[in-house]
Amino acid sequence: MIVLNLSCPIGHKFEGWFVSTEAFDDQAAQALVTCPVCGLSEVSRLPSGPMVRRSDRPERQSAPQMQEIAAAITRVIANAEDVSDRFAEEARKIHYGEADLRSIKGTASGEEAMELIEEGIMVLPLGAPEAGNLH
Repeated sequence: MIVLNLSCPIGHKFEGWFVSTEAFDDQAAQALVTCPVCGLSEVSRLPSGPMVRRSDRPERQSAPQMQEIAAAITRVIANAEDVSDRFAEEARKIHYGEADLRSIKGTASGEEAMELIEEGIMVLPLGAPEAGNLH
């Protein structure tokens, strides 16, 4: 799992988690990667510095942590109910006690995601490597 620094044409900057840069390129080409602020799908990678290991310093322990995070994300996605394009509607029902509490996944526009956040509903965009889209 890699974290890429991304930007939309308006200049909103955000991070995206992907299995590889090729996975990002593939998802971006299909307009599956969208800005979480404005919803635009014209997303580009921003330059980022490489991680350089120096022999005079001990190795950082970030790799196992990243693997644990990737495994946790995979578990969340695998165990969530797919509500497709009804994500915002179902998230609201769960939040307001109109539906059973459960993990859900689906799609929402950037505008819908921002409205959910403004209502105090916690949402987290996640990439689904096997499905090739964002949840």
